[in-house]
Amino acid sequence: MSTVERKVRTLVAEDDGMREAIDVVLEHAADGEVKWVDVREDISSGQWGRLIEKGILTDGEAGFALADREAIEDGLESADESGTASGSGGDVETPEGTSWSKWDKAAGLTTVGLFAGYAWAPVRTVIAGAVDVVFGPLMNLVPFHIVVMVVALATGLYSTLLRAGLMDMSKMSQYQERMKDIQERRKEAKQRDDQEALDAIQDEQMEAMGDQLGMFKEQFRPMVWIMFLTIPAFLWMFWVVGYRGSEANYQLGELVIPIAGRAVEWTEPILGPIQIWIVWYFLCSMAFTQIIQKSLNIQMSPTSA
Repeated sequence: MSTVERKVRTLVAEDDGMREAIDVVLEHAADGEVKWVDVREDISSGQWGRLIEKGILTDGEAGFALADREAIEDGLESADESGTASGSGGDVETPEGTSWSKWDKAAGLTTVGLFAGYAWAPVRTVIAGAVDVVFGPLMNLVPFHIVVMVVALATGLYSTLLRAGLMDMSKMSQYQERMKDIQERRKEAKQRDDQEALDAIQDEQMEAMGDQLGMFKEQFRPMVWIMFLTIPAFLWMFWVVGYRGSEANYQLGELVIPIAGRAVEWTEPILGPIQIWIVWYFLCSMAFTQIIQKSLNIQMSPTSA
């Protein structure tokens, strides 16, 4: 929904007389512009001023031009469909919530079980052993820091694809658009000192709190699948380097890094308790994720319609 359409719906919702005023302006702006002298007998100066104030009318060559005739007409039409003229609520429809499939729920339960691998060695060993079938041969060919880069590339790729495939950005935009619309109408009602409108908007804002849950569900659904695939990879790397002082399952050697300025072990803390291999993984993961998003032209944030 464009800004002009949203403003038209808001004006009609607040004052049904604005509908007639907008119709008059549209009728007299057949050539794209309209003058006050043409409509002053049909609409009030206050209505004319509000149309200019809201940006529905903009400066033209000889008078005032319509900001966007199609958007204005759509705003009137959608206001009729949603019944906002009768004061039935806001001017942005509430998006339908996302329901999780049985596979989503199964992945969530399995992910919770995978967390046990961080605390229970038998679970960690089983999971790491299975992952080692994939990455073990690579450990015999290239150094560990290259293997970590490969893991980061893989996690970055499927994380991006899962978020793009499972997160409905248009629905996220609807959630944000509705909250933005409520905030704008609340601000305008305060400026008019319209307590009745403020009370109605307050009630609508309370109802809209469900949108926060809807946004959380949209964001968390791909995260379940991402963790479902990433936790085993992390447990494998813990298993490789030696988890909390346990014996490493591969000979990794030492690494010279600029920050330390000397040869260090992969398990040596570098940022507080965070070990070097974890920092290296996250640096690689962030870099590869940005490259993948740019290369595939995938938008990871909602945009207004």
